[in-house]
Amino acid sequence: MNRIKEVLQEKGIKQTWLSVKLGKSFNVINDYCNNRRQPTIEVLFKIADILDVDVKDLLISSK
Repeated sequence: MNRIKEVLQEKGIKQTWLSVKLGKSFNVINDYCNNRRQPTIEVLFKIADILDVDVKDLLISSK
């Protein structure tokens, strides 16, 4: 599970913008945001870099 959708909302960024920056289709980004699909570790790090957050901020704590 991930927090990509929440981080995008916190930063006021649209999924379409992230899809362009990441080079992925809107549908893939939407699936990531709705936890229907999980990004690979490499893609997760790219998303964190694009959003200027620590990769840990994109993950849901398992506490």
